[in-house]
Amino acid sequence: MKPIVIAVFTAREWGFKGNPAAVLLSKSWLSDEEMQGQARKIGMPATSFIVKDKEGNFRVRWFAPDEEIGLCGHGAAAAGIFLANETGQEKVNLQYDGGNIGVELKGNTFFMTLEGIPLKKRMEVPQPIKDGLSIPILEMYETENKHLIVTDSEASVAQMKPDFARLRQSSIFGYAVTGPGDRVDFVSRTLVPHVQQLEDHATGSSHAILVPYWAAKLAKSRMESYQLSPRGGRFYSEWKEGKVVLSGNFEKE
Repeated sequence: MKPIVIAVFTAREWGFKGNPAAVLLSKSWLSDEEMQGQARKIGMPATSFIVKDKEGNFRVRWFAPDEEIGLCGHGAAAAGIFLANETGQEKVNLQYDGGNIGVELKGNTFFMTLEGIPLKKRMEVPQPIKDGLSIPILEMYETENKHLIVTDSEASVAQMKPDFARLRQSSIFGYAVTGPGDRVDFVSRTLVPHVQQLEDHATGSSHAILVPYWAAKLAKSRMESYQLSPRGGRFYSEWKEGKVVLSGNFEKE
């Protein structure tokens, strides 16, 4: 199997290269060890493994080079784009252990629909995170996925220099750090100190948390956002009836 690599949430005019994912379609599941080995060999932030089941549904699992990912937004987008091109259908539905993700393709733009991730509770900021981020932290929330950390400005997000050794002294797996945008509605970065990647490029699962938060904060249902990682990503989003619709551009790498 030769993987196809697709980068999503790109915006070359702004210098945003988006987040690349490898996609592999097979007739049956490989073992977990084989999928992990393939992902490690390919070396992308995520590899999407797709199998069509007996009922004709496309099922997907995602692996980073060092572990399986429960929900991978950019990997889902890449898988949906691949399948739309492969099947000639504009819309495809992906099934994973947590539910369904719909992907629609229109030219060089994709639309991905996933469940919003609600905030569980506001929490005290652990000292290693305060020290490791060294930016103003206005709020921190726990979710079923990553945690949410809110800071004061786009500049704080952009100029943040994480001390990952210090951040690893907290057991919290990862967090989306966000603030109001100067040119767009909000900006963010996603940090995952306990895995190989450390910082993700353009994160759909984080936006399943960020979009409901900022929709309530700004009283807006449609927004634009930037992820200020080294590669960068541009997101258009809509918050609609408990679901997050993310759209953006993509390109094959």
